[in-house]
Amino acid sequence: MVAKVIVNPVAGAKSTEQKWPHISRLMCDMGFSYDFQYTESQGHAIEIARDAALNGYPYLVAVGGDGTINEVVNGILTASHDQKTLMGVVDTGTGNDFVRSLGLDGNYLHSCQHLLSPKHTLVDAGLVTFQKDGRQVSRFFVNGAGVGFDAEVAATTEHMPKALGGTIPFVMALAKTLLGYRNKTVDIGLDEDNYTRRVLSVIVANGSYFGGGMKVAPSALITDSRFDVITLGDVNKLEILQTFPKIYKGTHITHPKVKTEHARFVSISSEEGLYLQADGELLGKTPATFEVLPQALTMVF
Repeated sequence: MVAKVIVNPVAGAKSTEQKWPHISRLMCDMGFSYDFQYTESQGHAIEIARDAALNGYPYLVAVGGDGTINEVVNGILTASHDQKTLMGVVDTGTGNDFVRSLGLDGNYLHSCQHLLSPKHTLVDAGLVTFQKDGRQVSRFFVNGAGVGFDAEVAATTEHMPKALGGTIPFVMALAKTLLGYRNKTVDIGLDEDNYTRRVLSVIVANGSYFGGGMKVAPSALITDSRFDVITLGDVNKLEILQTFPKIYKGTHITHPKVKTEHARFVSISSEEGLYLQADGELLGKTPATFEVLPQALTMVF
């Protein structure tokens, strides 16, 4: 079996290009049979993964960060929904949130050792439909998505220096966004129920970790065929500052203005279009719908 390895050389503050020779030697020493291709621009990993899946590669490996993983997932699921294509991950990014949600430690050398694991696990994915440039667009995601403050932070994080890692730029962006952000009134649909709430953010979680190690959805499982929907309610800035450190341990969910619910289908809309992120990537704006795709991917880890 020959795998297709998709390498994003600029992932991890452009460190992946330096790590790749070590990774490739380790793969060879392990007896892992593969060919590889570098991505050249944003979105290129989607094309490579889709073409590889359509051309019969049985196993695709993403070497990069959460954004690269998201693109490879989109390529696989665009090509097929029959779970025949295996997917592996060597995380060399700055956030490492998806591998944390898988229960891995984020060490890229350890990730290599999992590539030949006999353990194949069916995991859920999500499909979000949203607005971009005046048209309706859909995108798959695997770890989680969010609307409101967290998406505004994602927009700000894009302009932060990646060399600082995953957590520090996120905290810097959070502080900058916090100064001018105002909570929003949103209409939320959870399966058959509908609510109107004043919120800081709404997180549609498949995995547990976001923002470079924050345990936003501590009870979320990527194998339970449902989303954990975390509503961060009408908190003020002082409450945010007081609660923020708890997010890294997942104990923020005990706050009276934080609500955890479960759903297979979620809709979010507002009078104004709110920013939307998925797997840490800024995608577009609301109105948006989120649909869980049970057991959509076969992961090797």
